Amino acid sequence: MDLDLDEYSDMKTAAIIGGGVIGGGWAARFLLNGWNVRVFDPDPEAERKIGEVLGNARRSLPGLGNVALPAEGTLTFHETIADAVKDAEWIQESVPERLDLKQKVYAELQAHCAPDAVIGSSTSGFKPSQLQDGRENPGQIVVAHPFNPVYLLPLAELVTTEANPAGVIDRAKEIITAIGMYPLHLKKEIDAHVADRFLEAVWREALWLVKDGIATTEEIDNAIRYGFGIRWAQMGLFETYRVAGGEAGMKHFMAQFGPCLSWPWTKLMDVPEFTDELVDLIAGQSDEQSGQYSIRELERHRDDNLVGMMRALGANNWGAGAVQNSHDLNREGEAGLVRQIEDLEDLSQPVLTQSRVVPLDWTDYNGHMTESRYLDAFAQSTDRLMMIIGCDAEYIANGGSYFTAETHIRHIDEVHAGDPIQVRTRVIMGAGKKMHLWHEMFCGERLLATGEHMLLHVDLKTRRSAPPAPHIEANLVKLAEAHAALPVPDGLGRAIGAPR
Repeated sequence: MDLDLDEYSDMKTAAIIGGGVIGGGWAARFLLNGWNVRVFDPDPEAERKIGEVLGNARRSLPGLGNVALPAEGTLTFHETIADAVKDAEWIQESVPERLDLKQKVYAELQAHCAPDAVIGSSTSGFKPSQLQDGRENPGQIVVAHPFNPVYLLPLAELVTTEANPAGVIDRAKEIITAIGMYPLHLKKEIDAHVADRFLEAVWREALWLVKDGIATTEEIDNAIRYGFGIRWAQMGLFETYRVAGGEAGMKHFMAQFGPCLSWPWTKLMDVPEFTDELVDLIAGQSDEQSGQYSIRELERHRDDNLVGMMRALGANNWGAGAVQNSHDLNREGEAGLVRQIEDLEDLSQPVLTQSRVVPLDWTDYNGHMTESRYLDAFAQSTDRLMMIIGCDAEYIANGGSYFTAETHIRHIDEVHAGDPIQVRTRVIMGAGKKMHLWHEMFCGERLLATGEHMLLHVDLKTRRSAPPAPHIEANLVKLAEAHAALPVPDGLGRAIGAPR
């Protein structure tokens, strides 16, 4: 959905009620997207626990996208709900799954919060009508059920009732989208919503497989992560089975596998007795499987893998990666990036062509950004400059583009995962078929690398060099003339090994 971020620029305070794993994840998601976050949790360890979750989020979330996140908000902890919800536009309740406790919390929330604040619940199972029951202002309460880790996974099941005004629903969708998540709006409530019902079905079957000695916890996990789990991550259930139907499609798949529904393949409604013996069996197998790792180590491995998979999906603009791409697009303006030459405030200065952090998967065995990623970053900056001058996707689709003929990169200083980087680009020459660019990569004021690139305009039909469209050349020349007044870059035209 298109989002006017300016409309919500003054809506920057979120209250988190309950700071466990889920509450801490919500706190990190809001905080790293520029919101001030106010936390209430009576647990004396809440500040430490949220701090550890936030440490993992700071390590992974900024590198998930290709655009820098805004300046981090302020995190504060409060001794009362009344203090925590002060000035909050969004309130996220993540207390334990007890309906009486949640309703008690809502009574206190509504006694102190703004009447137009949205109250979202992280509940995995309760319906919104149960949460709204008996409340004076039921319309401000919705279910906003996330998935762990909240700071990385984009899904939030937004479940509403007829008590929720359209304005509350729209506002909830827009705020959830603005922090990089995907609001799956469920207009008809049901216990456990949608996603957890699938998880419960798989969980029940897994319990039987362990109890009956068919498979261990590790074997079951391997069956998921090496097989259908990867397919589900990018296509879900029905689209996966549509592909499985081959050229004949979904009807063929249904006809082929429909009869299996009457076969005794699962025990979905037959639940094994939850005995101490079963718990000990599963816990013992789980300890053997991954007991050598601490929880924080497992979280970091999980986060690294999620970021890598979601970035791969983003490269194809698919699934969760498409959600992140949309969030990047909404972030570009606030990060100082522009998409056309008319939006540049000062043509005489180098053009900001990249503002991001170094992703986890851009580092090598030495612990700093690997040399191939410097080229990757400079190539992305070249693409941004091409877009700015009008050589965009539409222009390329019509048969014109630039091919790189020569590149020279100087590695001046190292940079690590999570460090913020910016690339500023100068046009050295833009007349005729040639585009001569000079990129400088910075971390703050520290120069990290320079990239000098010579490109030729090409007719994609003939695959040979050809003059660019007049407006492309005019824009390049305009930038080259404006940048000519700047001092000559140190290292321009330098060959490998040549003295400065």
